[in-house]
Amino acid sequence: MTTVDQKGKYGRYIHGLLTCSDLALVNLLFALLTVFCGDMTAGNNPKILWLMLNVSFMPVVFLIYSTHKQRAIYMEHVFSRAILVVAVHALCYVSLLTFLGELLPLIFYLEFYAAYVVALPLWWTITRQIVKRFRRKGRNFSRVIIVGTNSTATRLYDELMSDAGFGYKFMGFFDKWRPVNFSGDYKGNIDEIDAFVKAHSIDEIYFTLSGEDEETMGKVTKIADDNVLQFYYVPQISRYVNRVFEMHNVGAVSMLTTRNNPLKNVINRWIKRGFDIVFSSIVLLFSPIIFIPVAIAIKLSSPGPIFFKQVRTGYRGRDFKCWKFRTMRVNADSDKLQAQKDDPRKTKVGDFLRRTSIDELPQFINVWLGNMSVVGPRPHMLKHTSDYSKLIDKYMVRHLIKPGITGWAQVNGYRGQTEELWQMEKRVEYDVWYIENWTFFLDMKIIVRTVLNAVQGEKNAF
Repeated sequence: MTTVDQKGKYGRYIHGLLTCSDLALVNLLFALLTVFCGDMTAGNNPKILWLMLNVSFMPVVFLIYSTHKQRAIYMEHVFSRAILVVAVHALCYVSLLTFLGELLPLIFYLEFYAAYVVALPLWWTITRQIVKRFRRKGRNFSRVIIVGTNSTATRLYDELMSDAGFGYKFMGFFDKWRPVNFSGDYKGNIDEIDAFVKAHSIDEIYFTLSGEDEETMGKVTKIADDNVLQFYYVPQISRYVNRVFEMHNVGAVSMLTTRNNPLKNVINRWIKRGFDIVFSSIVLLFSPIIFIPVAIAIKLSSPGPIFFKQVRTGYRGRDFKCWKFRTMRVNADSDKLQAQKDDPRKTKVGDFLRRTSIDELPQFINVWLGNMSVVGPRPHMLKHTSDYSKLIDKYMVRHLIKPGITGWAQVNGYRGQTEELWQMEKRVEYDVWYIENWTFFLDMKIIVRTVLNAVQGEKNAF
């Protein structure tokens, strides 16, 4: 079998086919609406309505195509781009029809774009999963090499290889020399890159060395140009600097600048708080269905209160009382000793509540009161804050937003007992990343993953 066959010779058409499927989707939705609500379009020229529908698709083609081309993209960004596509299409379509004198009732636009804003993200989610499954079987991959053997290069490698569905086939590292302790797949020095990319049909080169090394960068960019390869320059930024950067220019000089934390924006804070109020109100409205039998079970399991209220560190380092169902026998170590896997203090009922995360449900009271959010860094007991703030850089950064019932660290496996310092360091790393990359759709993603993890069961839930 040839190299092209192994890669999938029709893979380059995937992005175009997906874009065409998006065009077919908007036409299908329009057709269904006109069939079931044809009276709303009566008196208008159906040919013009259909033609302008497709003309309005043209301004969003490049946004759609570029989204499909991105191999590694978070699902919440897919959703936000889908909504942008719908918004731009609506603006163009309504403007064109108004200009041409084709007046449609407002309800028609509302129903059509309500259906579109639901269908497009759903369709993109389905198609991306299909493509990722296709790539996991070894099709439609992109061969890549990394120039550099530094920490930036290894972190980039970890990201590229984190999901086989991204479709990256890593071919090796190149550098001026191989470091003594480097364990990666080192293929050779800079002078060997040209022959290697020709022999192995490389598609992309990632350059992670210093941009000040003009001679080396000049060689590698020339190799990329001569072989018609995609070249990416990856700046050497510490893993502790987790902010999102934007490129700006001062004349011919390029620079990176950090974006403001999203939740500094008043509108974003209103969106998050509004969701918290609505979501927690719904949960609390139906809470007696679960709270009453749980309360009875706790009372029967051991003497003591139903709820366990512990002072924890909250927003901007302020203390607050965090509510939980009591899962342990009343003891003097509850505020200084973290729960362990086979903790003798736990009751049988409490063990079940912890494994299913039902013990966290009373925290929706905290959310409703404004002490917590549905999604955010988990609040820690005061002793942990005192201890870890001295040991971990940026630990207190996690308190720049309200703590949450669930969080980005938790859905990525960093929940429960922290036996070693590195576990808490990773938790803090994920929490800071969440703060600096917040979107409403990221919150929705975390909530969905939390529910799925609770149903499937988590090994660190004890």
